[in-house]
Amino acid sequence: MSTSKGSKALTVIISVILWLVIILAAFFAFTTLATRDANKVASIAGYTPLTVQSESMAPTFNAGDLIIIRKCDTSKLEVGDIVTFHTIIANQYALNTHRIETIEEQSGVRAFVTKGDNNAISDSHVISDGDIVGQYVVRLAGFGKVMNFLSGSVGFFLVIVLPMLLFFIYQVYHLIMVSISLKKAIALEAAEEAAAIAQKAAAAPAPAPAAEDNRSVEEKLAELERLKAEYEAKLAADKKEE
Repeated sequence: MSTSKGSKALTVIISVILWLVIILAAFFAFTTLATRDANKVASIAGYTPLTVQSESMAPTFNAGDLIIIRKCDTSKLEVGDIVTFHTIIANQYALNTHRIETIEEQSGVRAFVTKGDNNAISDSHVISDGDIVGQYVVRLAGFGKVMNFLSGSVGFFLVIVLPMLLFFIYQVYHLIMVSISLKKAIALEAAEEAAAIAQKAAAAPAPAPAAEDNRSVEEKLAELERLKAEYEAKLAADKKEE
């Protein structure tokens, strides 16, 4: 009984670990997808996780942190809000997350000047409403390092591939053991049925042995002759009556 409970507990623990790995893998895949396209950013219900790559916003958040942004109405943004936007960094399109320093509006078009909290000067590129991806919500300190580790082949194999492979092997082993246990149970049941039938047969009363005829051959022949004579006498008597 204790072995069975231990096996069930182990199965539950392994299943929970697998689900955590799957959720982590899905979150990692989504985070990677979110920053892959320079023009579009993926989101779940309007929320997007991003890994911080520099210290430009320290101490609000630091390199290696994971931040969550959400889609926002740019017309309601104010000075002091932290936003993520498309820009050009080192001659490449990239996402950047800085604080709005000033907002300028001309002919109904708003322009935003941004600056990193840890930077001495404002960003050189002025952004518009169309450049803004979302507004900063919260950070998960250090969790971006986990995402960076998973992005490497070694980390992805150790944290994602290997646990899922081990779980698959365990499930195959568990299936084989269940099959063996089932066969043993069927064989045991058949043996018990055979034993019950044998027990019933042994308990049934044995048939009475036929009485032995110890007469000699001459006595048996004499008996047959007597029976024959009686039969012939009876036939003769029946004929006279007719």
